[in-house]
Amino acid sequence: MDQPAKLNADSLGIVESVIMGIAGTAPAYSVEITTSTIIGTAGTLSPASILVCGLIMFGIAYAFINMNRALASAGTSYSWVSMVFGRSLGFFAGWALLVLCCVFMVSAMIPAANATLLIFNRPLMNNVHYVTAIAAAWLTIVSAVVVKGIKLTSYMQVLMTIVEGLILLAIIVASFFVFPHAAQHPFSWDWFWPFAFTPKLFANGALVAIFFFYGWDVTLNLSEETRDSNRTPGRAAFWSMVFLMVFFLVFIVITLLGLSDAEIQHYNTNIIFAIAEKLFGPTWGYVAIIAVLLSTVGTVETQMLQFTRTLFAKSRDGALHERYARLHPRWRTPHIAIFFIWIAGLVLLLMSSYLPTINVILQDSITAIGFQICFYLGLTGLACGWYYRKILTQGPWLAVTHVLWPAASGVFLFFIALYSVPTFDWVTNVVGMGGIVIGAIPLLLNRRRIWAVRAG
Repeated sequence: MDQPAKLNADSLGIVESVIMGIAGTAPAYSVEITTSTIIGTAGTLSPASILVCGLIMFGIAYAFINMNRALASAGTSYSWVSMVFGRSLGFFAGWALLVLCCVFMVSAMIPAANATLLIFNRPLMNNVHYVTAIAAAWLTIVSAVVVKGIKLTSYMQVLMTIVEGLILLAIIVASFFVFPHAAQHPFSWDWFWPFAFTPKLFANGALVAIFFFYGWDVTLNLSEETRDSNRTPGRAAFWSMVFLMVFFLVFIVITLLGLSDAEIQHYNTNIIFAIAEKLFGPTWGYVAIIAVLLSTVGTVETQMLQFTRTLFAKSRDGALHERYARLHPRWRTPHIAIFFIWIAGLVLLLMSSYLPTINVILQDSITAIGFQICFYLGLTGLACGWYYRKILTQGPWLAVTHVLWPAASGVFLFFIALYSVPTFDWVTNVVGMGGIVIGAIPLLLNRRRIWAVRAG
């Protein structure tokens, strides 16, 4: 094979890695599109839902940290589940991540295009062809940055995250000066009390809260390109999770203090815009849209990194065709994998603009992504618990962080995934479960190709 054997090692430090983890979860984007849903589901117990699911995600974060110490791999869940439970189950863990990354990237491009037109030419937001063209342009720009190398990608991510963070910080500070004096929902510490849930209310809130935290694990996908690859990505994942839990709790509290139930329902997926407009006036509402736009583009970039690094690792191991493991001789990026997801994204965007059914599927698939998140993260938690099971006798802290917490988090995620299935419509079930099951086709075809090569 005519490429360097490894990705561009030692390119990222701890600061860049932490920012990648934060950007992967897309703080502004997540708050913008999910806050109204979780408040509509859990009401004033939304902070408790975020807190509990954050603790569950910390169990998964420990699974990633510990498994990365055992094996630093761009394939993360695929590599670790394969190592512990066998290559077939590992294949499906990696396949679930590939499917959800692809769907999420394309789905997120539409809001990015809408935000762009909202800032520069609002009347064109209703023109589906303009929206599609802008979305395709953003996808192309992100692809070009990612293919040029991890250093350029990290520089762009740092710049976007700093601007986004400054805007959000101004909104947060102003909110705590203004909203408590005329709170729409009077503050109560009961908002954070997890035992106030009924089982059904907790499960419904957890389905939404889990989506808030998705994406931080990109730091581990970049482990082979990070300095001290067995430790730095894990530390970055931990501090990303700390920041994200605090940030999401703060913004949920701000929303409850500043907006009435009617306003939350009315603004729906424009919560940050509503808060900024209420604090500073219409102009700042549009500044908030810039933060959401940067957050959306940033998370598409990290999703592309997760997709291409997972595809690269699977192909390098022979689980998929070796072409996707080829690295560019100069930039040392999996350029064929990046080209593949760029083309696939453009095709899906084009289809969504002409076929209403495809567009509906892309919109509805956001819910299905939650099922796939639970699947691959849950498998990773269980793999960590089983791999380190002998540590149970080596002290309580090691037993908790290496076995009990990761495994319990994995079981919880599978419970939430199975609980959610009866609540899904047929489109969500087809995309959620069907997207994973269809992985059996490339698995079998690739095995057949390998057998044919060996026989020949």
